[in-house]
Amino acid sequence: MSRFTHIIFDLDNTLYPRSAGLLQEVNRRISLWLHQEKRLPLEDADALRKTYFRRYGTTIGGLVAEGGSDVDAYLSFAHDIPVERYLQPNPALAAMLSSIPLHRLVFTNAPAEYGWRVLRSLGVATQFELVVGIREVGLHSKPNPLAYERLLALVDAPARSCIMVEDRAINLLPARRLGMTTVLVDAAAADGVDFALPDVLAVGPLLAHSLGQEEERGD
Repeated sequence: MSRFTHIIFDLDNTLYPRSAGLLQEVNRRISLWLHQEKRLPLEDADALRKTYFRRYGTTIGGLVAEGGSDVDAYLSFAHDIPVERYLQPNPALAAMLSSIPLHRLVFTNAPAEYGWRVLRSLGVATQFELVVGIREVGLHSKPNPLAYERLLALVDAPARSCIMVEDRAINLLPARRLGMTTVLVDAAAADGVDFALPDVLAVGPLLAHSLGQEEERGD
C-alpha cells in the first residue's frame, strides 16, 4: 500500500496554463482595488501589489500584516471575475485527475468559492473532494508556513502522506520542509523540489510510475 493518501493541487496557473489570462485579470483587479482603497495612482497601486507579492507572497498577506483594510471586501472584489470567459472544459485534465487513486483537493490563496468556479469552468469540479481557500487557513497565505500547518490539520493528514503540486517553487519549499513530496509544474527544473514537470497533465504518469514502484517494493 502506498504511503500517499492525499494530493494537493494549487489552482491558478497550475490547473490551467498561464496563457489563459485569468490570473492576469485577477492581478489587474487587485491593482484597481488598491488604487481605490489606498487612493493611489494606478501605477503606484500596481507597484504596491508587486511589493506585497515579493514581501508576503500575496497582496492579502500585506493587507493582513499592515491591518486597517476590509479583507473580505478585497477578496470579493479581486475575484469577481467571469472565469468562464477565460477557461473551457478540459477533458484531458479530468481524465488525468480521475486516474489518481488518492484524495484530491485544491489549496489556493484565493477564496474557496472562486476555486470552485474555476474547477467548474474547467469541467473538473467532480474530481475534487475539497477546496481549501484563504479563509479556511485563517487568512495565512502561501508561502507562510502557518497556511500549510492549518491545511494539514484541516484534512487530518500527516505531511509525509501528501503530495503538493504547484507552479511556484517558493510555495513548495515550506511543504517540503514539513515532509510533503513536492511537484513543480510549468518548469524544466528547480532547486529544492522533488519533481519538476512541463505541465500538469504529466502529474498522472509521474504518480502512476511512482506508486507502481512503491507497490513493487512493498512500501
